[in-house]
Amino acid sequence: MPDSDQNPVTGGRPTTLVVCIGNDLVADDAIGYDIYETLKTRPLPGHVRLEYAAVGGLSLLDRFTGDEDSLIVVDAVAFGAEPGTVHCLAWDEIPRFSRSSISVHDVGLKDTIAIGRALYPEKIPPKIRLVGIEGRCFNRMREFMTPETAAALKPAVECVLDMIIQET
Repeated sequence: MPDSDQNPVTGGRPTTLVVCIGNDLVADDAIGYDIYETLKTRPLPGHVRLEYAAVGGLSLLDRFTGDEDSLIVVDAVAFGAEPGTVHCLAWDEIPRFSRSSISVHDVGLKDTIAIGRALYPEKIPPKIRLVGIEGRCFNRMREFMTPETAAALKPAVECVLDMIIQET
């Protein structure tokens, strides 16, 4: 008889949802889209579901099926570090600001997950992490992406892949 804590979809392996958030038309916000496009070319383990979301906020809740054991959110952030800094954070390390803490969208990641846990506790993955890429320019077109943010593509992809490996 299978262990009741095992995920029936993956035969016991944790299921990981990776959601890359970012508007591919807006300067530093496009880094999430670029990371998604890069991850699409990589052979990911069968227990990983990769998705792209042009915007985050409450629409993130629609992506959960209840089968996920882990969530990795990839997004441009403005935490005040140098542009291009890659933040690989566990849930309790993600800062909460008085306004949207993860993105320029109306509701930040922390608030979105809190709302999801209140409304759909059975659907919210127990393990949530963030790969946040520090940006500076969020009000101009893509060609104005900060060079340091663009250069963070490879280290951010490696951070995501390391998090995935930790799940296996």
